[in-house]
Amino acid sequence: MANLIPERSKVSPFFLFFLIPGMQVGVGVFGFPRYLADEAGFDSWLAVIITGISTSVIIWLVFIILKRGGGDIIEIHRNTFGKWIGGFISFLMFLYLFSFSLVILRTYTEVIQIWIFPDLSTWSITLAYCILAYYAVIKGFRVVTGLSIFAVIISFLAFSSLIGPLEYIEVRNLLPLLDHSISEYLTSAKTMVLGFLGVKMLFIYYPFIKKPDKAVKWAIGGNVFTLVVYLFVVLAAFVFYSPGQLQKTVWPLFTMWQIIELPFIERFEYLAIPAWGAVILSGVCLALWVSSRGFRLLFSFNQKQTLIVLLLIVFSLSVIFQTREAIDRMNTVTAEIGFYFTYIYIPILWLIQSIRKKGSS
Repeated sequence: MANLIPERSKVSPFFLFFLIPGMQVGVGVFGFPRYLADEAGFDSWLAVIITGISTSVIIWLVFIILKRGGGDIIEIHRNTFGKWIGGFISFLMFLYLFSFSLVILRTYTEVIQIWIFPDLSTWSITLAYCILAYYAVIKGFRVVTGLSIFAVIISFLAFSSLIGPLEYIEVRNLLPLLDHSISEYLTSAKTMVLGFLGVKMLFIYYPFIKKPDKAVKWAIGGNVFTLVVYLFVVLAAFVFYSPGQLQKTVWPLFTMWQIIELPFIERFEYLAIPAWGAVILSGVCLALWVSSRGFRLLFSFNQKQTLIVLLLIVFSLSVIFQTREAIDRMNTVTAEIGFYFTYIYIPILWLIQSIRKKGSS
């Protein structure tokens, strides 16, 4: 598959620095500090570091798996598990990667409805994003990559604005340090997994990277950028809120933005949330491009027609999931599946490859 990609459709390894966080940093960043604190309290900032480092190891394993298999994950699955089981595993992978588009878009739609336009219907917001995503995805991987670059820039500027509310911080909230058990830190790290799940997209767009042997450092660099962003956000939330306040705040980041005052706008979140739409669009487009291409390769479908079907599914399911409980459950299930896929399946696949390589040498 890698050899069939025209050179003009590929991007330089450097762009992995944007593609990785472009998928990782999404709508979940608005509320994850509250969920992290449930297990390890205000010590749970350590869970961000644990998850970030472990994800960097997973990225390294993904590159090894793909290099050994010639960059074709479908063929890797077939060679490892056989035609039918391997094909079924590939199908489940693409289906799971597709679910990211639904989770990201539906959660962001809820944010818009609660914080900016309470009377705006779900279907109208979803339809607008589906149309934008369609035109971006059909233009190809390079356009999707460009959206990721823009998304990373927007996210960096948005998080930089948190420096303002830090004049109200209470550093003593972080004390005492290392006051929890290892199991509590690991459980908190598991909660953080959803924020780092974008690395599995590498299985599909790896052939679109020029000189992929030199790309691993940029991919890990992008993951480290995500780690730094999450660490900054969670520490800012922990020193801004007391434990009791944080537990009563669904989206801590928005409340911190309310502190910011600008000469031309009274409420900063009215500027930040719409601007964050570009970050959301990047994640939705990347998930749709990856899944539509995956299904195309697996079943020899037309990618444009597959994309239309996927968009119709996203639109329909977005309208069905209406309550806060349903949306929260959807995020939880996605994170749970992602945990086992990332930290169990990928190491097992790498291990099987390693054993077979050693046996054939």
